[in-house]
Amino acid sequence: MRFEHTTLDNGLTVVAEVNDAAASMAAGFFVRTGSRDETGDVAGVSHFLEHMIFKGTDRRSAFDVNLDFDRMGANYNAFTSEENTVFYGAVLPEYQDRLLDLLCDILRPSLREEDFTVEKNVILDEIALYQDMPKFRVYDNLMTAHFTPHPLGNSILGTPQSITDLPVEKMREYFARRYAPDNITMVGVGKLDFQTFAEHVSRLCGHWKPAQARRELGEPAAATTTAIIHDKKVLREHVGLMSSGPSHQADERYAAELLADIMGDSTGSRLYYALVEPAIADEASMAFAPMDGAGAFMTFISADAEKAGEALTIARAELKRFVDEGPTAAELQAAKNKIATGATLKGELPMGRLSAVGADWVYRTEYVPLSEQIEALLSVTQAAVHDVARNWKLDETTIYALGPLEKL
Repeated sequence: MRFEHTTLDNGLTVVAEVNDAAASMAAGFFVRTGSRDETGDVAGVSHFLEHMIFKGTDRRSAFDVNLDFDRMGANYNAFTSEENTVFYGAVLPEYQDRLLDLLCDILRPSLREEDFTVEKNVILDEIALYQDMPKFRVYDNLMTAHFTPHPLGNSILGTPQSITDLPVEKMREYFARRYAPDNITMVGVGKLDFQTFAEHVSRLCGHWKPAQARRELGEPAAATTTAIIHDKKVLREHVGLMSSGPSHQADERYAAELLADIMGDSTGSRLYYALVEPAIADEASMAFAPMDGAGAFMTFISADAEKAGEALTIARAELKRFVDEGPTAAELQAAKNKIATGATLKGELPMGRLSAVGADWVYRTEYVPLSEQIEALLSVTQAAVHDVARNWKLDETTIYALGPLEKL
């Protein structure tokens, strides 16, 4: 296992974790742009652009793009978050050059107005689809309630109105600004020839023009508000709680990951035993979300309306108890075992390592081998986890509830 790195003259970074023992390779473009980089007049454009990337280039139609991925047998996809848009594929090593040729080509889409007009309706349908998902509605509105006016409160999908009003010229301007090479990292993992890999990317992307993209990194002043939205069409009460947490750049991120597992892993966590095991809630989970210069702990509860108030009271009491007492030695060890095992199993495949290698570079400009990540995780102490809960005030939460209740 070895790490390779180079930067093109136009600022595009190429990094790779080369594993000669692997049986496949994965590659992906990590574009440092998402909903937090949008202004109100282009709300949802990052996610819209993710769709448009697959709609054809000067060399390929949309059909050709999908056909070429399929002919390689590629496992491919893309996603947009608040902070990144990622396009990736995994193939057998002999298809390295063909995968790179395709990925590099689609990162310079035609952005034809006729494709834009058709895809706009697809985006509007997707927004409507997600609005039928209570958990997504809770997440989306919880982020807005917790972070606004900071741009981390921006919705990834935008709104029906913002998408309807968006002109293609605004998308093209945003693309030129944010899809610049000095705002993009190409990541490779697995069995690959790095010299050929880097030369291929340089030949195909070296002419792209830099734009010195910027991101607002002011620390958000998180709210601790409560909102209860009555919707009689939602049969169960869905409750989200959010408190602040360490960022992707913070040393405490390992302790924060362990905290979230102890509190809200889907099996064997405090919230599970307090709410799911006694049938007070059908879901009770916590996740740690590290971000660029910020972070959050997110707790989700789903319960019958008659038990939702009790579930929320118990969950808040568990958060307060963790702040007061911290974890036990047994809880901490179990969490370490679960996270280390999961990371190891995922890391056995190049596709499983791609996001970790990419995130380490995009957020901290560093490469951390899996063995070192696990070592850092295993070295976290009870006191360190307790400190995260206290310092980040785990029990001071923003609450957003959606369902049949008018009050909790």
